Amino acid sequence: MTDSVRFEFGENWRRFLASVDEPRIEAAKRSLCEMLGEDSLAGKSFLDVGCGSGLFSLAARQLGASVRSFDLDEQSVACANELKRRFCPNDPDWFVEKGSASDPAYLAALGKFDIVYCWGVLHHTGDLWGSLEGVCGAVREGGRLCVAIYNDQGYVSRGWRLIKQTYHRLPRALRPCLVLAVAGWRTAARLVMTLAAVALRLATLRNPFVPIGNWIREVRQGRSRGMHWWRDLVDWVGGYPFEVAKPEAVFNFCRQRGFSLAYLTTQGGGHGCNEFVFVKQGAIGR
Repeated sequence: MTDSVRFEFGENWRRFLASVDEPRIEAAKRSLCEMLGEDSLAGKSFLDVGCGSGLFSLAARQLGASVRSFDLDEQSVACANELKRRFCPNDPDWFVEKGSASDPAYLAALGKFDIVYCWGVLHHTGDLWGSLEGVCGAVREGGRLCVAIYNDQGYVSRGWRLIKQTYHRLPRALRPCLVLAVAGWRTAARLVMTLAAVALRLATLRNPFVPIGNWIREVRQGRSRGMHWWRDLVDWVGGYPFEVAKPEAVFNFCRQRGFSLAYLTTQGGGHGCNEFVFVKQGAIGR
């Protein structure tokens, strides 16, 4: 299978739109505010790279930013336009279009932005590092780059790549079965790990409820961005092309291009995205 095969992210987001309501929008806004350390984005320009459903473009606009959104997938563009129609009709400060994060000429033509938001996108372009180079160039001096990239787990990541390739080889009618199988396996594995941790704590006379509390917090964190668990799971199992990066590789790449790290959440050895916020301070020697 070649990386010309692409998951239909827009189709997944189209189904997500039915669940977008005020609580989800508020959750997305809180997520942005917490990550950026601000209560308002008034007066800021916001570029949403690979906007998907458009939820975070909408959140940024409601926080006061002028927003430009783009996505390679036409259905994703349509989803963002639908959210704009519902919540910001005829708004001149939110522009949505088709575009590619892996097209350096397109990115260069967009100009510079105060905030470039690229969440879970670059690892699906088929050119992670080239695309990251391009989005780094879209950040103005003093601006911020918000990026989330799949964690490199070595052989485990290679296993996930095989699962994703299997998803695309299956007939469409059978693909939900693979998603359900992955969901069941992940839940069972997490349950076994939690029960083992509870047993260990009981044996050592420590509070056995701590591992259970950790699991609950993980579930809540997964919902904190206003997303939908099933749509996220389909996105995860089917998302292809698929690339990964170690957090230090992303850090060093951006540091060499004049960025300093302002926020970081890593997955340790686990799966999922490492999350970064960088501030552009000027180029340094490589």
